[in-house]
Amino acid sequence: MKILVIGSGGREHAIIRRLAADRPAPELHAAPGNPGIAELATTHDVTVGDLDGQVRLAQEISPDLVVIGPEAPLVAGSADRLLEAGFAVFGPTAAAAHLEGSKTWAKEIMAAAGVPTAASVTVTAPDQLEAGLDRVNPLGDVPFVVKADGLAAGKGVVVTSDRDAAITHGAAVLVAGGSVVLEEYLDGPEVSLFCVSDGVRVVPLEPAQDFKRALDDDEGPNTGGMGAYSPLPWAPEGLADEVVRTVAQPTVDELAARGIPFTGILYCGLALTARGLRVVEFNARFGDPETQVVLERLASPLGPLLLAAAQGDLGTVEEPSWHDGAAVTVVVASAGYPASARTGDPLTGIDAAEQQGAHVIHAGTARGEDGVLRSAGGRVLTVVGAGSDLESARRVALAGAERIDLAGSYHRTDIARAAAAQAPAQQAPAEQPASGSSGSDQLDPSTDDDGDSA
Repeated sequence: MKILVIGSGGREHAIIRRLAADRPAPELHAAPGNPGIAELATTHDVTVGDLDGQVRLAQEISPDLVVIGPEAPLVAGSADRLLEAGFAVFGPTAAAAHLEGSKTWAKEIMAAAGVPTAASVTVTAPDQLEAGLDRVNPLGDVPFVVKADGLAAGKGVVVTSDRDAAITHGAAVLVAGGSVVLEEYLDGPEVSLFCVSDGVRVVPLEPAQDFKRALDDDEGPNTGGMGAYSPLPWAPEGLADEVVRTVAQPTVDELAARGIPFTGILYCGLALTARGLRVVEFNARFGDPETQVVLERLASPLGPLLLAAAQGDLGTVEEPSWHDGAAVTVVVASAGYPASARTGDPLTGIDAAEQQGAHVIHAGTARGEDGVLRSAGGRVLTVVGAGSDLESARRVALAGAERIDLAGSYHRTDIARAAAAQAPAQQAPAEQPASGSSGSDQLDPSTDDDGDSA
């Protein structure tokens, strides 16, 4: 099988790395790829925003399957163009990807499908913000949750106990020409669950949890994601089946009933609240850095699963199977990230990290004409460790991250720490309370320099 993957970040490197492990191994191509991807696939100088170029490339290399990684080309219609040209595509059309492109429309779909989610109101003018906050916080409850309605690279959301800050953020989004979704705050831990859909059927992958704050103990500014782990020993038994039954399948059914079949990954961002499971958000693609740990644990082939979904019949392949152990990924971020990431610094230590038993995923790297590997984004690398349990996987990932040499870089040392410590008691970890905002409790609205959204 010949597969073309569109994208250049950590998510796409993780996808290609797992595809390369399939047997028989597929012929892999990437556009544009990155230095890590280039070790596994033939890379092509076609950007994620060049939809016409993607079609021309596909016509040139004739892939059996095209996998579109990032959300921006999906929302822009990359899948539509490729489907019209006759290719099998894993990734939703622009109409279906609108589920991520507009939080307001996603709320409409959830309401029609009976999917549990946070109460919300959409406002389109600054003078509506005060009344809107009162509607979703009728008892004066805090924190306040304020979200940019459109794509924001996994960010664009503020969750704060400061009413003035909530209004200021909402007004800034509105003045910039967008609309704003105000939501009730959701308590409890958050979970990310990827569901593969062929437009009719839904197959869940394994749950994961990511970490948004830049620093240990959930301190510092918010980011596109500083680490993740899987499995979740504290999650209730049967969680994935419940999500399929109450969230993913009803959503896919509602879209199909509207003539908008959803083919690809339905990313369900969930909060396990005191009142039960609630949807925080939908995305229309794999998330980063959760993809790194979920695919690390996948034991069955990935290519045939994605191809079956793209061809509209998941019934032709067996459901995914999983390794018994755990995986943890730690992001190595560049100096100044997330406010103003420094780029262009030489980067070494990947071989040393992998000698610790980890593997290293490239997210924001580039190799210049001089052949030197340099930082080229905010989240530069993700270092993945696997082990028999979360603690052993943590040790491998952290040992690997410590070997990376990048001036001014930093990484968190507490990814999965609480979950590993509490695993025997099967309790939800103390970190990562739900916030109604992609796993954070105050998101920086800046854009992630590596272009790889959470």
